[in-house]
Amino acid sequence: MDQKVCNDLMEKTRELINAPTCSSETKAAAQRWLDAIGSDGEEEETKRYIQELEADIMPIDTLISFAQSEKGAEYFGADTAANIAAHAKEIKAAGAQYCDCPACSIVAAILEKKNEIL
Repeated sequence: MDQKVCNDLMEKTRELINAPTCSSETKAAAQRWLDAIGSDGEEEETKRYIQELEADIMPIDTLISFAQSEKGAEYFGADTAANIAAHAKEIKAAGAQYCDCPACSIVAAILEKKNEIL
């Protein structure tokens, strides 16, 4: 992997680990990837990391459905869920494919470079 790309992804990965909306599973995968850089296991850990990122990023339609559901209202609170759903609809209308929370935004930026790191 190109050193500039690697450095950029390492920085983004550290940001992801610190993102308040990042899941514990994604944080663990991110840390394993960082720890594997330069080792014999780097290639395999990179594949696992990308798989975790692809599984964890929230598609915008899924976010809208969840925020509008009873479970979404229970999880976020009714007012916050309604605000999230409205915001998600706005960004979808503007072309967003994924949630724009800090974690999903970072994941999307990392996945844009997927072909360069696999």
